[in-house]
Amino acid sequence: MSSADDAATTAPLRTFRFAAGGEGNPDEGGARRFVKLAQKAEELGFDSFMIPDHLGNQVGPIAALGALAVATDKIRLGTAVLANGFRHPAVLAKDATTIDQISGGRLELGIGAGWLKEEYDKAGIAYESPGVRIEKLDESLTILDTLMRGQECHFHGKHYQVNGLQGSPRPRQGPRPPIAVGGGGPKMLAMAAKHADIISLVPSTTREGKLKLSEITMEKSIERVELIRAAAGDRFPDIELNWTITTILISDDREQTAEMVIGALDNGFPPNMEVDTRLTVEQILESPYIAIGSFEEIADQIRNVRARTTMSYVGVFPTQMDAFAPVIPLLAGE
Repeated sequence: MSSADDAATTAPLRTFRFAAGGEGNPDEGGARRFVKLAQKAEELGFDSFMIPDHLGNQVGPIAALGALAVATDKIRLGTAVLANGFRHPAVLAKDATTIDQISGGRLELGIGAGWLKEEYDKAGIAYESPGVRIEKLDESLTILDTLMRGQECHFHGKHYQVNGLQGSPRPRQGPRPPIAVGGGGPKMLAMAAKHADIISLVPSTTREGKLKLSEITMEKSIERVELIRAAAGDRFPDIELNWTITTILISDDREQTAEMVIGALDNGFPPNMEVDTRLTVEQILESPYIAIGSFEEIADQIRNVRARTTMSYVGVFPTQMDAFAPVIPLLAGE
């Protein structure tokens, strides 16, 4: 076991939580299906339901959160994640605390630097360099932290200026709704470690947005956690770490199924994956991002991920909700 593994296992472990991601496509009654999907996630025992933020063919996340706040009872509601460049933080803070009020204190505000250049170009919104987008997100998070507490904000940064604006309405949660930041690169993770209550560890992608196969390994996940630990310092125990399982394969033969996954990758499937390395069966089976086996084996795999990385907040895509649901009672409360 590496020193990184040793560091992870000595950290206090959080209780598991489970998030389902939402689909926002409004076609063919999709907006109504979207509400039903959140209600189903609540019935299946998921702890939270997350809404993506894209300018393409899907519902608007802020309006959708308002609808879900009154259509659900207990499940926490969040965004995974808002593109910072689409909204001014002062406007977003008011929307966020309003949603927190309406939902009875169930909001988790996820925000990122924005990454899909095509959407910015089509909307006529400036798509700055990665460094500038991270700078702007850093400033936004400072403003959001102040305004979502109901405090008066005086901020004069390179990209935003807020002159004595009072945060309102006051949120239901205290001191404010939790902020989640997603990222995979060193600069994003270090910045998230400074501000976020929840950090979503996202494997790095290519310029075309393809997921790099080399980034889904346990080793890379541990590296990302250790980067957060170093940047967060004394804050690290207060940060909840999240990841999203991209593939769930129920099987009675883990090794054979892992070999099938390797064969599929060799043949170019899935198309959103950049095969920049070749992984072994063992690496596939221990990857946090691929769950293979019986429900009990998948539960054990997730326990192993937490033991080695301290990540405890498990996300799944909407198409995987039913497949993953039987795993929840095996881990709930642990």
